[in-house]
Amino acid sequence: MCGINGIAKRDAAVDRNSLIRRRDALTHRGPDDAGVWLSGDGRVGLGHRRLAIIDLSPAGHQPMVGGDGRYAIVFNGEIYNFRELRSALQQQGFKFHSDSDTEVMLIAYQAWGESCLNRFNGMFAFVIYDRGDNLTAPSLFFARDRAGKKPFYYFYDQQSFEFASELKAISHGGEVSLSALNYYLALGYIPGEQCFIEGVKKLPPAHAGRLNLKTFDLQVSQYWQLPENRADACASGEVLADEAEALLNDAVSLRMVSDVPLGVLLSGGLDSSLIAAIAARQSSAPIKTFTLSLPGSKLDEASYAQCVANHLSSDHHVLELAMPSLGDLEEIAFLIDEPLADSSLIPSYLISKLTRQHVTVVLGGDGGDELFGGYSDYPLALASQQRLGWIPRPLLAGTSHLAGLLPAGVRGRNRLASLRGGALEQQIWGSPYFDIALRKRIFLPEYLRQLEGEHEAPEHLLLDLFNAGKDAVDCMTRSHFGSILPDDFLVKVDRASMAVSLEARTPFLDYRLMEFAFSRIPSNWKVQGGETRRVEQILARRLLPAQLDTRRKQGFSIPLDDWMRADKCGMVRNYMQYLPECINRGEIENLIDGLFRGRANGARLYALLVLGIAMKNKGSTHAA
Repeated sequence: MCGINGIAKRDAAVDRNSLIRRRDALTHRGPDDAGVWLSGDGRVGLGHRRLAIIDLSPAGHQPMVGGDGRYAIVFNGEIYNFRELRSALQQQGFKFHSDSDTEVMLIAYQAWGESCLNRFNGMFAFVIYDRGDNLTAPSLFFARDRAGKKPFYYFYDQQSFEFASELKAISHGGEVSLSALNYYLALGYIPGEQCFIEGVKKLPPAHAGRLNLKTFDLQVSQYWQLPENRADACASGEVLADEAEALLNDAVSLRMVSDVPLGVLLSGGLDSSLIAAIAARQSSAPIKTFTLSLPGSKLDEASYAQCVANHLSSDHHVLELAMPSLGDLEEIAFLIDEPLADSSLIPSYLISKLTRQHVTVVLGGDGGDELFGGYSDYPLALASQQRLGWIPRPLLAGTSHLAGLLPAGVRGRNRLASLRGGALEQQIWGSPYFDIALRKRIFLPEYLRQLEGEHEAPEHLLLDLFNAGKDAVDCMTRSHFGSILPDDFLVKVDRASMAVSLEARTPFLDYRLMEFAFSRIPSNWKVQGGETRRVEQILARRLLPAQLDTRRKQGFSIPLDDWMRADKCGMVRNYMQYLPECINRGEIENLIDGLFRGRANGARLYALLVLGIAMKNKGSTHAA
């Protein structure tokens, strides 16, 4: 796990000092080693910060050059099946000089070209320089993993191409994108290729690109997508669980390969408990497990984790914290170069910081909800559809419109506003941040006019993902998999863990398991009645203690309304000065006033606070 950056110029030489300066903005991602490489003509530069996980020797140094100097690579992530690929390449006559997965990637590209992506099982963002030959133009080839676990930002115009693992390492200092702000205020994150800064883009998950260094043309395309659901509605739950268990066994086994200490983040919930149980079964020694405890808080679930740890006889570490508060946001402010309104970034960072004192790699349970139907939203939406499905959609849309006229935070407002597209589409139209009506208030009128025609783009993005499904549950899970998972949850995990140089691995997001879950598991084996993730429940009966409550779904909930009131909205007011000029300060005062009248505006004010922090960081980064 590392930090990467690089620059390519069409007609000029790369500034080596600038390249290094930007690279070292990513030191937290890779404190163990640093490297820089320039092409023979000086027009391409690659930078790398290394967190050494596989092959700790200098042989794993990056940028790595191979193919008699024709190829060079910078890589962030892990290729879990690198040993299998290495063996296949050796059989073809290729020789290796290290035990690293980076060299396997480089030689795999040399042997198989772009199709090497179909063979990689892992999390990755990488760039390969190819000097070319008499038949092939020099180029940069780059790609991101299927689920979007590793980030990739880039800026491109007709004169330069620049990329980095984080926005802070991109030198292009453009203005804030009004379109991206619209997405952020709607969703709490900035999705897909959209980016906070105008002119900068994110490479979407499962996409690859090539920059022709001769013509300086850039092409980006998708190399993988979720398969169509072809499940047998009469499939046996036990048989499905057998297949899921076999895939999960192999996914965990591959992710336990490490040359540094490894553990499991154990919340006591179903997903992380299953990962811990399978890891314990495969390990010859007690595994290390880590749990966050909040003594005296109703949010404390350490007892559930302790139950699992006792069952597995793990080397269990309970990391006690005082109840997090808004003040903890100051400690992680440096992380925020692109705003993310998910307040669970705070406890994610704190648990990562404490875990890093013991291990360098952790396994986690992210992705299980999306694959197996774990969100409580799913049975609630199905139940609502049964109750409200008879109501004509125009009537529901009218009710939604009227609800949007109410002040933000009024009890029941979001629920009614979410019914615009019917009960099943509540996750699309019912934003906890700024829905369509509220965005018309938070943007000043002249900027709202600039958004004409794309004001509702965030909701329609989710609707397009939703409509790709075959039935209600398939629609809802695909929508979450393609939006909030890569653009919120995985971003949160990456930023929180890499801030303290901790590598987080996600066995549920092994591509074989993703394909199985979306193509082979019928929706009734994900959600039926009030029961969710039914296949996982079968696995729980096989692997977990009988007394563990696997049906609860509390999660870590931040009491943002209480935090804001306790702070008297002081932090929000402090950062208001940094907010983009398109934001209506008068509406912020209305939100604050409503909060102190008992309305639920904490999440909205937190989103604006994080936006202010990102704006301040943008100014200081480019001033430097």
